[in-house]
Parts: sequence; C-alpha cells; structure tokens
Amino acid sequence: MKNSISNKLAPLIEFFEEFKKDKTGVIGLCILVLAILVSLFEPLLLTYKEAPKRWRDITYWQDNPASAAPEWINFFQREKSAITTDIKPINIETNYIDNQLTYKAVFEYDYKFDKSPVDLIFHANVNGSSAAVWTVTRPDGAMITLSDSLHNINGDLRISAFNDSKNRIFRFYRDSVPRMLARQIDTLTTNPMKILFNTKKDDMAKNFKALKGIYKFEVFVKFSDNNNTSFENPYMVLVGSMSGIMGTDNMKRDIFSGLVSGLKWALFIGIATSFISVIIGVMYGIVSAYFGGIVDNIMQFIYQIFIGIPVLPVMIVMSAIFKPSIWTMITMMIFFSWTGSVMTVRSMAMQLKEETYIEAARTIGAGHFRIIFNHLAPLLLPFSFASMALAVPSAIVYESSLSLLGLGDASIVTWGQILHDAMKGSAVLSGLWWWIIPPGILIAILGMSFAFLGFALDKILHPKLRSR
Repeated sequence: MKNSISNKLAPLIEFFEEFKKDKTGVIGLCILVLAILVSLFEPLLLTYKEAPKRWRDITYWQDNPASAAPEWINFFQREKSAITTDIKPINIETNYIDNQLTYKAVFEYDYKFDKSPVDLIFHANVNGSSAAVWTVTRPDGAMITLSDSLHNINGDLRISAFNDSKNRIFRFYRDSVPRMLARQIDTLTTNPMKILFNTKKDDMAKNFKALKGIYKFEVFVKFSDNNNTSFENPYMVLVGSMSGIMGTDNMKRDIFSGLVSGLKWALFIGIATSFISVIIGVMYGIVSAYFGGIVDNIMQFIYQIFIGIPVLPVMIVMSAIFKPSIWTMITMMIFFSWTGSVMTVRSMAMQLKEETYIEAARTIGAGHFRIIFNHLAPLLLPFSFASMALAVPSAIVYESSLSLLGLGDASIVTWGQILHDAMKGSAVLSGLWWWIIPPGILIAILGMSFAFLGFALDKILHPKLRSR
C-alpha cells in the first residue's frame, strides 16, 4: 500500500525537486502565496472594514484628511506632523440632574507633534433631543468651550472643531493677545487648529509653536426627555496631515484599504481569464490537429482572424458602447485571448496523434471524444499550466488599462480604478506620489510573479512533453 502511494507521488515529488532549482519560480510562488493569504485575511487587514463596499461613499471617509501623506514619512522629517488618530474616552458617567438624564465623557490626548492637526471631530450615537457641551482644557490650563449646541438627532452626532468651533477658538485668541494684534487675524484663511494647539503668545496667529502635553476633553450631554434616549459609542478623531500606511487621496479615501481590496480582484480577473482562455485554446488546438483536413483549414482560418484583431482597442470600443462591468471585461478578454496557446498545442497534437497507442485506440473502436479527452488532452494539459501563468499578467494589465481610461467597473475597487482616480485628481501635478506609485508597483509585482511561475513551469514541463 505504501509502495503504491509512493509510486503515485513520485512524479509530483520529482516535479517539486526540479521546481526548487529555479529560484525565480520559487520567488514567484512565494509572492503568489502571500497575495492569496492577503486576500483571504482581507477583513483582518483592512484599516476601514467597509472600504470595499463604500469606496465611493464620501460620507464614509469624511473624518479623514484629504491628500494626506503616509504616517511613516514622519520618521524622515525633522518636524513631526500630526497623525490621524482615534481617541477613546477614559471615563463615561451617567447621572440625573434635576430629574434629567445626563452623560459625561472624558477624553485625554498627549499631543507630541511639531505641526498642527487639520481638524478635531467628536462622534457619538445619540437618540433624542439633547444639549451637548464640548470643552477642552489645554496643557497650559486654558479652557475653551468648543460647542454648546442643542441637537435633536437620532443617529450619529458629529461636531467638527474646524467648522463648528471656529468662532469660539478665534474668541480665545482675541482674549489671549493685545487688542491691536487681535484685529490682524484673517479668520477666512487661518486654520483654527493652529490656534487651539499653539503656545499662547502674541504672534500665535502667524507663527505656530506646538503646545505639547495632555489635552483633556469633556463632553457633557443633557437630554430634555428621559424616554427613548441614548448616548453610545462616543469617540474623537484627531485629524492630522498624515494618515495610514499609504496615505489618503483627494477624496479622503484610505489608499492602503483600496490596495488590499483591489488585490482579490486582480487575482480573480487574472486567474479566471487565463484559465478559461487557455483551456479553450488548448482544446481548440487539439481538435484542429486531430481532425485535420477541411476541419483544420476552417479552424485555422478562424484562428487567423482572431489573431489579427488588436485586442485593447476593440475592448476600449466595446467598453465604451456597453455598460462597464467586471463580467463584461472578463468575457471580452476570454473572447480575444484564447488564441495564445493554439499553435503550440496544435503542433504537439499533430505529432501525438500519430503515436502507436492512438492508432491502437482507433483499432479497438475508441471514438473521437474518448481519444481527445482520454489520450491527447491529459498529455497536453500540463503545458497549459505554464501558458495559464504567462497569460495572467496580460489580463491584469488589460483590466488596469481599461480602468485607467475610465472604462472599468466603478462598482468595485481595482488598482486600475485607483490609478484612474489619481489621473483625474492630478496626483502627479500635486506631488501625491503615494497615490500613483503603490498601485503601479503592485500591478508589476503581481504580473512578474506569474511570469516567473510560467517560465519555471515551461522549463520543467516542456522538455518532458517534447521527449514523448
């Protein structure tokens, strides 16, 4: 029993021994395995869990800074920029004052950066009519009331210090400097965050020197009616000029989440397209060689027509005519890409059909279907593995090219869509390199990994096919 199993596994073991000798093939396999693992564990890796579904939902990204650089750039800067951070409450109290339900949430944040943040946002899930008072006590002891508004809301309560507290912060500035200097502030162009996190001094409106230390925030919510009211999940967002591993685009979307979300589509498009098109091409070549004569002439005429069609221009025209869809793109790529392996398979099949065991099969009455699928196809399918791997990069590049031109499926997140948005957003002119380079590099690396695999498989399998 053990000998029979070892005999069956011997060819596979021999294959892997040969494969390990090809270093580029091993590199390609490692990259592919890593890509598959990232796709499988995507929900755990995503910074924003709903990014694949809400990529174009502006409200989902509203707390992020626009065109923010990646956080790790801070390591190379002398003056550190503020990093976008979620701040959780350190204490939440529930009380009754004058028979009215009240909540108090306390936050603390140790500000250590040299540059000011972009905004400061408070969030909470609130049901009912309430008055919310939001205050901050700075490290120097100065207290500022950021908001004391009445709210009648069922859902997300969002208060932005940049928009909703601007006048109060400027009032703090006017009370902190001489009257002559207070009149010089331009409230239209001055970022109130540069006042809130600035050291108190006469020129604090023009020169920023970060007031580092512990900032204490308190939110006091008082409901007018105790029935059907709630105050849940309070948190704050310090919006910095840097955000995430890969930064953000001009629509505040987290690019890292987009890159991770686009990986599964790159794998799916590449593998599905190459698998189906190569299988069609292999079977087409076998049938053409097996029957020969008029059948071969007709099939080769059809092949010559398809091989002469420029794929990308036709796909551009078809995508412009029909509604862009991922399934439409895959269908079009299969329709035009099956020709890649036809001639090589046909030449091999023409040699194999003259073998003695094929003649013996005909003699004992085996039908065409049985000969093609039981005798020819199993010998030629190993060659298709190399062809499949080599066809994947083309499929990925085709999809990226269509998406870059604005003809891709906008309902999903792909690397081509990210590059298209970067082109529309003038990322090159704006110097937003983190919006352009990462998706381009990932397209090249993923395509390169399949190319390495294809070359390795071709070296191992092709000589064996020729020796038969």
